[in-house]
Amino acid sequence: MNKDLTVGNPSEVLWKFSIPLFGSVIFQQMYNIADSLIAGKFVGEKALAAVGNSYEITLIYLAFAFGCNIGTSVIVSQLFGAKRLKDVKTAVSTSLIATGVLCLALMVLGFGLTPQLLHLIHTPEDVFGDCLLYMNIYTGGLLFLFFYNVSTGIFSALGDSVTPFRFLAVSSVANIIVDYVFVTAFHMGVAGVAWATFICQGVSCVAAVITVLRRMSALEKGIKAPLFSMHILKKIMVVAIPSILQQSFISVGNILIQSVINHFGTGVMAGYSAAIKLNNLVITSFTTLGNGMSNYISQNMGAGCHERIIPGYRAGLRMVYVICVPVILLYWLAGPALTGVFMDHGTAEAIQAGTLFLRIVSPFYLVVSTKLIADGVLRGAQAMRQFMTATFTDLILRVVLVYVFSSIYGVIGIWCAWPVGWCIGTMVSVRFYRRITASYSGLR
Repeated sequence: MNKDLTVGNPSEVLWKFSIPLFGSVIFQQMYNIADSLIAGKFVGEKALAAVGNSYEITLIYLAFAFGCNIGTSVIVSQLFGAKRLKDVKTAVSTSLIATGVLCLALMVLGFGLTPQLLHLIHTPEDVFGDCLLYMNIYTGGLLFLFFYNVSTGIFSALGDSVTPFRFLAVSSVANIIVDYVFVTAFHMGVAGVAWATFICQGVSCVAAVITVLRRMSALEKGIKAPLFSMHILKKIMVVAIPSILQQSFISVGNILIQSVINHFGTGVMAGYSAAIKLNNLVITSFTTLGNGMSNYISQNMGAGCHERIIPGYRAGLRMVYVICVPVILLYWLAGPALTGVFMDHGTAEAIQAGTLFLRIVSPFYLVVSTKLIADGVLRGAQAMRQFMTATFTDLILRVVLVYVFSSIYGVIGIWCAWPVGWCIGTMVSVRFYRRITASYSGLR
């Protein structure tokens, strides 16, 4: 149910709010992990490479969905914190309408441009057909992806992190089961993996949207709110567009990185595909907790409770550090086994590439988690220029280093680009965070 994040001990409030968010992102990542796991185990290494290669393009769509999510979430959080419930209703309906229009435009572009994108990243011919098939099915389900993400952003803005967790838990488990059935019983190959995601995400989306509409109907009954407001849409766009650009540039950067990796052959592609899923499971967890921080900051900013920002930030850091330590140990000690889970009789080259990536990157989770929590504060305070500067510093440097290091050190050079970009990006984010908090009276 709806929860006010402006009262109570900041640490306790954030922990209670964030634990379901963390559970949600684990189940969200199970969609992609299940796709790669079942493709690699029951179809083959080429299928794993095809799903992994397609994943870099799906991140472009996820960037837009994420932007719609965070833009809606931040503005609705502020309005909810300020107790402007009529405007909350208008903001929700405005975001749903605008998201639908954007999604339809992306679907048209997606069906037309996917082959060119696959060629752009030098997709090998032996996996090109499977990549294209997977992407066409995925593009057909974009409405489900977008409306679900906006719905979860609305729930989070209202302080409710439990409802989306329940939806994701059910749909993710169902996705694994349907994946397995379509691939092993019906022998649908990569298409089966894509259709399983399409169906399960669709059911989850419909349930989430219906729940949002019911929640809005119950919010201050009798109040009639306009369905659309250009003023509120502009406020949403102020947050959404930088977030979309941030995630889009990350996606473009990942595509460029994927194009470099593809030159090293199917074995390295498969190893990277497995390892990047494990890496993204962690990074997405930190990003989601950062989004929770944005909701916390937005509600408190709306209510004028500026003194709760620093304690909230410190509580957020404690949360992510608790997650970091066991994950680092797990990835370092069990890297070969975890990478091998995604492949049935995977080649030594694939296992080695994936393990090396995890062992180089994972110790720096302590660094990047600090950045993502600081970014959450910047978004919640609508300091979007600073937020984008910190993000682009990391991304641009990482992409440049991939090209430079790969020509000198080969695959290991590619993996080393992540820690360098993270370290510099974190320094920039934390510096901006300190400036933002120092700007409020009494926070120096």
